[in-house]
Amino acid sequence: MSNTLECIVVEPRTPATAAVIWLHGLGDSGAGFAPVVPALGLPSDHSIRFIFPHAPEQAVTINAGYVMRAWYDIKSMDLHDRADMQGVIASEASVKALINAQIAAGIPSERIVLAGFSQGGVMSLFSGLRFEQKLAGIMALSCYLPTGDVLPAQLSPENAQTPILQQHGIQDDVVPLSAGILAKEALMAGGYKVQWQTYPMPHSVIPAQLKDISQWLLQCFEM
Repeated sequence: MSNTLECIVVEPRTPATAAVIWLHGLGDSGAGFAPVVPALGLPSDHSIRFIFPHAPEQAVTINAGYVMRAWYDIKSMDLHDRADMQGVIASEASVKALINAQIAAGIPSERIVLAGFSQGGVMSLFSGLRFEQKLAGIMALSCYLPTGDVLPAQLSPENAQTPILQQHGIQDDVVPLSAGILAKEALMAGGYKVQWQTYPMPHSVIPAQLKDISQWLLQCFEM
């Protein structure tokens, strides 16, 4: 898998001093989440660049081998054997390349938030916890830890105190609420600063949630 991903980039009106890298869910693309930028209702003079990468296409086992955009193969619905870890590691390299590209473009790592929904949230958690430089925050929406109820190996001490926003729908029938709770409990047991929020929704994103995300982003970037 190439580490270079195609992306949709939404620039702020003023020169960017911060960045959000937002990873989509299984079968979606960066275009699926790009419309959230105006929906967040951020101040008009915010200086946050939003990057929405497209996952590569690959066969997905639980979908009868159908080829779709995916960050990794999903082998089964069993949480402890769901994620193909070889694929997770490969996508992590692509995510790290995206972060490093922003750093090279002049955005310090501590001004970068790694975000994701569903499979993308799995990748934001896994990659953010292991990234070797301090991040501004990690956002994990409607997702789980690829390692089940334990934290990944090779955790980065630089992100041990990084704010983590975890949100989940209580009616989620794709990624059960219990999977998100297992991740939250593992993170909190590991000493991470987790803000946990639930919403009366299925496997989706709703306006009330976007309002909370907006407030959290402004706190991360101290805007």
